[in-house]
Amino acid sequence: MKKSLMAVALLGGFAAVAQAQTAVQIYGNLDAGLVKRTNQTVAIGKRAANTLGFKGTEDLGNGLKALFQLEIRYEPDTGTVENNGRPLFQGQSRVGLQGDFGMVRIGRGLTPFQEVVGSFEPFHGLPTPAGFYTDISVAGFNSAPLDSNTGGGSPNSNRISNAVFYNSPVNNGFQVNASWATKEGNGGTLTGTNGGASYTGTNPQGSANPFSVAATYNNGPAAAMLAYERNAVETKIWSGAGSFALTPELKVMATYSKQNADHINPVLSDTKAWLVGATYAMGPGKLLAGYGQKQLEDTPKTKQFSLGYEYSLSKRTYLYIDASRKTNIVTASGTAIGRLSATPTVNHYDVGVNHSF
Repeated sequence: MKKSLMAVALLGGFAAVAQAQTAVQIYGNLDAGLVKRTNQTVAIGKRAANTLGFKGTEDLGNGLKALFQLEIRYEPDTGTVENNGRPLFQGQSRVGLQGDFGMVRIGRGLTPFQEVVGSFEPFHGLPTPAGFYTDISVAGFNSAPLDSNTGGGSPNSNRISNAVFYNSPVNNGFQVNASWATKEGNGGTLTGTNGGASYTGTNPQGSANPFSVAATYNNGPAAAMLAYERNAVETKIWSGAGSFALTPELKVMATYSKQNADHINPVLSDTKAWLVGATYAMGPGKLLAGYGQKQLEDTPKTKQFSLGYEYSLSKRTYLYIDASRKTNIVTASGTAIGRLSATPTVNHYDVGVNHSF
């Protein structure tokens, strides 16, 4: 009898320990297809970022939870880390607490502005050249201009490291998200143009603490966003966006953003951008369409028109095809005379498959 009671007590103790353990979820997605761009050969590429993630929570009692999330970004055609030079946990690496006060996390992740602005363009905020999120939606803004680029690929532009993130509770559809980061250098360099500030040398420190604030509203068919962000080199952006489901099948959206970079480039400081888009569901399929413009002052307008189609094979797998035309792709040069470095037109086509798990 005593042995039986001891066994029951031990089992109860093991159950309590198991219940206190973190519940861990493994998730991710694979996206691969064929891509053709102007002046480039057909290549294996992607439409969405490929991810492998680990996240979990632990119930601490009294409504308080501990949580963490780690996310790897990788290239499906080679198996390498994204762009070969980005951090192992490029997607995010955050740990924090959640309760009635909201959620507080520390580490690396999307800024609040970058996290919400992609919801208001028809290609779901995916980093595809057919979409608008990585350029026109954000008016060319870079959230992490001092990040390193040791692998030769494009540097990170929408995530920050060494940061604190806060998400408020949702109240009647309203939520406020904010982030603040230290001035710590992340291994990169930036040289200003046209008499602007210079951030050179090894691992330069930012001249300001980066911060980002975004207020969102989601209620029924309507959604809206207002955001403001300043990065480590004191470039600023403000943005407003909205979307509305006119019918269960048809959703329309629009975004306006303005960037000011006079601290590093006082001659060509302002960039304005806007876009309009729509999605239309037809059974298992969905049409995507958008048009946008971006203009760096005193330069021609960059214009982009994109069409896409998705066909769902299941809740986790869909096929896609996209076509996009982008004209007057302009960046500022280092002198006031000859201010343009432009590729007149780039056509982009892709077809592929996306599977999430």
